[in-house]
Amino acid sequence: MQGARAVAFDVLRAVSEDEAYANLLLPHAIVRQRLDAKDAALATELTYGTLRRRGTYDAIIATAADRTIERIDPAVLDALRLGVHQLLSTRVASHAAVNESVELARRHGGGKGAAGFANAVLRRVSRDNPGQWMQRIAAGARSDDERIGLTTSHPVWIVRALRRALNAEGRADELEGLLEADNVAPRVAMIALPGLAETPDDATAGRFAPTAFTTRGGDPEGLIRSSGGRVRVQDEGSQLAALALSRVLPVHEGERWLDLCAGPGGKTALLAAEALAHGAHLDANEISPARAGLVRQAVASVPLEVEVSEEDGRERAARMPGEYDRILVDAPCTGIGALRRRPEARWRKTPADVPELTALQQELVLAAFEALKPGGVVAYVTCSPHLAETSGVLAEVKRALGDAAEELDARAVVRGIAQDEIDLPDQADGSLRAQLWPHRHGTDAMSIALLRKR
Repeated sequence: MQGARAVAFDVLRAVSEDEAYANLLLPHAIVRQRLDAKDAALATELTYGTLRRRGTYDAIIATAADRTIERIDPAVLDALRLGVHQLLSTRVASHAAVNESVELARRHGGGKGAAGFANAVLRRVSRDNPGQWMQRIAAGARSDDERIGLTTSHPVWIVRALRRALNAEGRADELEGLLEADNVAPRVAMIALPGLAETPDDATAGRFAPTAFTTRGGDPEGLIRSSGGRVRVQDEGSQLAALALSRVLPVHEGERWLDLCAGPGGKTALLAAEALAHGAHLDANEISPARAGLVRQAVASVPLEVEVSEEDGRERAARMPGEYDRILVDAPCTGIGALRRRPEARWRKTPADVPELTALQQELVLAAFEALKPGGVVAYVTCSPHLAETSGVLAEVKRALGDAAEELDARAVVRGIAQDEIDLPDQADGSLRAQLWPHRHGTDAMSIALLRKR
């Protein structure tokens, strides 16, 4: 147990101090500390559970400590968050949750004084049950949106962005279900690369993507290794986004495809398998050298030569005008559609980040469009339902391109791919993009738009 808490704490510190990604850091930490299956599961729950509920826990800690969290030493604060999670959201014994967290505060936060402070705060928290704490912090909210944000552990700006996005579909009443879904650990979705791997006999087929499946649980690493990387973990929404491009129109042998913002390479690998099956060629680009390395690893299992360049996507597309039949622009975004899997993302971005991201997205899509052959298709994809990053960018791109571009019905394309009926309502702006949702589809909140060059 102590090893699991230490691993969780170290990951929380790296997320807080170095903006590390828990999903990348935690598996290595578990292996490094040689945790058995039970402790590995506990470390995973403690890490992700604490990150998901951090906003709620911070409000509780501030109340119990009678001071703002900004006045608490960062290492002590992470120890308190870990302790509060155990006290209010797990079955860990209270004395163990308090004692171990106090020891972490003592060891990493400045000795006896930090330990005494942590002990006092956690003892105060332990005297009331979760429902009482929720009532207390909700009563202190200054608005309904702040109350919702505090009790569901979402920044207010994200609450409002998600409400607006749902309202664009006439589904604002689904907000509570969406926020709850963001705080539930997702079932691990996997992919069997088409034409290269088969779904295991004991697996359950995915709900929508024909390439997706889930297992009965356990660590999927053995299955991934035994397949040579042709079976891997990938969100079903991510699979649908790649398939929407590869299957939007019949493929003609010799087509050239480009994944313009390819890192970390999951969609690239699926496109490579699809290209291989139809005699197409695939190039990939990723501006980050580290992520470009991940793309090369991802496509290594596909017997297709995929050249991976490391350039600004706008420059990469600009130097290849009229060359490609299909281009995927999986654009950098706020990532608020993947809060189930990357819970720390909700604490990383602010509304001030949105204008810069939307400007970049627009430039990438316009550059990609110029790199298309006549009749070619660009898929504009974001892992965010924020209307500025989806409808807003799409409207600006269509305005800039005028009659040169035709928007294809991404909803119809996704419905044609899906193995089961899929609920994709009309968008209020009249666009034909498909919007996926965690609470409705069990996927990340992927937005998929398709534009064809006339």
